[in-house]
Amino acid sequence: MTMNPPGVSGLLQVLLIAVLVVPAVGALVVALLPARSDRGSRLVATGFAAVTFVVSLALVLTPSQRDFGWFRYTATDAIPVVPFAEVDLAWVPRLGIDFHLGIDGISYPLVVLTALLTTLCCAYTVWKVPEGGSGRTLAALMLVLEVGILGTFLALDLVLFFIFFEVVLLPMYAVIAGWGGVRRREAARKFVLYTLFGSVLLLLGVITVVVAAGTADMLALAGGFGLSRTTQYVAFTLFAIAFAVKAPLWPLHTWLPDAHTEAPTVGSVILAGVLLKMGTYGLVRVGVGVAPEGAAAAGPVLGILAVAAILAGSLICLRQTELKRLIAYSSVGHMGFVLLGIATGTAAGIQAALIGNIAHGVITGLLFFLAGAIKDRGHTGDLADLGGLRETAPRLAGLLGFAAIASLGLPGLAGFWGEAFAVVAAIQRGSALWITLAVLAAVGGALTAVYFLRLLRRVTHGPATPAVTGFTAIARPEWLAWSPLILLTLVVGLVPALVLAASADPVAALTGALR
Repeated sequence: MTMNPPGVSGLLQVLLIAVLVVPAVGALVVALLPARSDRGSRLVATGFAAVTFVVSLALVLTPSQRDFGWFRYTATDAIPVVPFAEVDLAWVPRLGIDFHLGIDGISYPLVVLTALLTTLCCAYTVWKVPEGGSGRTLAALMLVLEVGILGTFLALDLVLFFIFFEVVLLPMYAVIAGWGGVRRREAARKFVLYTLFGSVLLLLGVITVVVAAGTADMLALAGGFGLSRTTQYVAFTLFAIAFAVKAPLWPLHTWLPDAHTEAPTVGSVILAGVLLKMGTYGLVRVGVGVAPEGAAAAGPVLGILAVAAILAGSLICLRQTELKRLIAYSSVGHMGFVLLGIATGTAAGIQAALIGNIAHGVITGLLFFLAGAIKDRGHTGDLADLGGLRETAPRLAGLLGFAAIASLGLPGLAGFWGEAFAVVAAIQRGSALWITLAVLAAVGGALTAVYFLRLLRRVTHGPATPAVTGFTAIARPEWLAWSPLILLTLVVGLVPALVLAASADPVAALTGALR
């Protein structure tokens, strides 16, 4: 095994722990600040979020033995053994539960995306706090959400994974119920009920695996080690349904449009940008990683459900008349492409899912920022009331057009790679079923273009409506929040290797266990 240079391993461990400790301390500090320093509290929260983002970048900039300086992976029989950075501390020894964290090419892009979006959302709250509560509390909740999401992406112990997976539940409920729209409490309750249903199944899956294998260590469990075929089938079924709720994947998606429509702008950005990715990441890391035989057997079923999600999401979007609700339903279709890539069980398919996750987080985060800006100015999200935006706010209309064409998968922008290669991966499976699914997914991709072009025609073209006649110019804080996402949409579209270069080894290890 090749080791990192002396001193580097210790530094990596410190940075790995700091990624979780910094936002946790930040949330505590912000919560303890006096209520009268509301704006100051939001500035402090932004500072802690920014430090977390810098630390996440430092993880990749710290040298390792690989020529490209990113990730160290050792494999035996196609099973990953050592992530490039790892912390393993005894936590509950009698139950065999460890505080085990690690990061590799699958989780790292999601860690950076989470840290970036949290920083942008905290900075956005410094400029504008939605009605419903104090900005200090909202900023503290953003940092708590960050801890839970980052912990989910870093956990290498199944019990620890479950704990972090659940940490996000109450903060997101509070964000929707406290700062959302008119029907915010109903939407928040629906979010909680669906998520709790998934949590029960996830817990049952974790218990099934831990009892059968005698360990919760995800590295030791990689490739289904110590688990019978029947156990893997049962565990994967439980995991798949649980993660389908969180993603959300059709037909367990119905909580998502209400939550997005009622959530404040920063809540929608975090929800769409990274919280949904906990489900698809869990399906790859836990579902495929721990129960590969179950994943291989369920592949055709998952593929059929994925294509159903793509088509259903697109058709529903064609009938939507509310801006945020349309963007929310578009996530169902985009997550369908991610699921299709995972369902193929191939290296190309899982890498398509990984870049699809990142692209969706960046582009949909930008779309919800723009939708929030439009609703704040026009006091409505009804498409019929937002016509003529090109005449009254050309820059805002231009950015909306850019985000829309990126989301529909225009080549050269981030949204293209995940969708295109999910279809290619399905075709490469070769059977009549997979080729049929690939064709139907491509049809769904065409429908995506139709409903986004319909959105642009209704909102940006035609005579200006009364709701948009008084639109103000884009403020500097808005440019600050949107610019990194615009840049990433271009960079990931032109250089997808930035997301995928370091994932080749861990993805090969996962798919090797599926053969």
